[in-house]
Amino acid sequence: MPSTLALHKPYGVLSRFTPDGSAWRTLAELGLPGGVWPIGRLDADSEGLLILSADKSLVDRLLSPRRAHRKVYWAQVERIPDAAALARLEAGVILDGTLTRPARARLIEPPAVPPRDPPIRFRKTVPDCWLELELTEGRNRQVRRMTAAVGHPTLRLIRAAIGRFALGDLTAGAVELDHHSAVAVTLPLGQHGCVIVEGGKAHPAFQRIAVDAIQRSDIAQIDDVVGAVEGERRHRDG
Repeated sequence: MPSTLALHKPYGVLSRFTPDGSAWRTLAELGLPGGVWPIGRLDADSEGLLILSADKSLVDRLLSPRRAHRKVYWAQVERIPDAAALARLEAGVILDGTLTRPARARLIEPPAVPPRDPPIRFRKTVPDCWLELELTEGRNRQVRRMTAAVGHPTLRLIRAAIGRFALGDLTAGAVELDHHSAVAVTLPLGQHGCVIVEGGKAHPAFQRIAVDAIQRSDIAQIDDVVGAVEGERRHRDG
């Protein structure tokens, strides 16, 4: 079984395998393998990168406040923030009586993601735009509360990266993460929009290989892994 998975969690799914009494779906409906648990959480009404692993040491390595790992979010917000609003987000806003840590905030072009289901609310008289926020802490609903505090409520929220793990172009599915080569083998989406690598090897049904540039320092190892998987495909196709 894969030891660590990266899931592009869709809207409306809890970051847990058991119900919480709400109408939200759970991870149990996505057909994930057993023996892995979410590292951290992502609200049901948010989307994007969720790491699941059998390696519980990842909890400390990714989430410990003393390590200050970056978390990158794409937020679609109401109206267009000006320079002053961006500066406030970066300097910190008061939440629960304390100032948030310094962050990075910038306007970005709309990311290449499909429309949300259900769609966000749309008002003809109110423009919207996308922000990229980089945080080093993880308070409850922090991004939504920060953007609301500067006058730009969040309409849609996608987590794009946690530490060295990035969502990349992964769409509504999961891949096994190889910590040494940082190569992700992407498979066709299954019934529930979820895909895995079986037994640590490329599944015969794979469509493409996505080389995630999380660790660019070992190109030779990446090439070796890519070559091995391509060789398996050529052997299979005869």
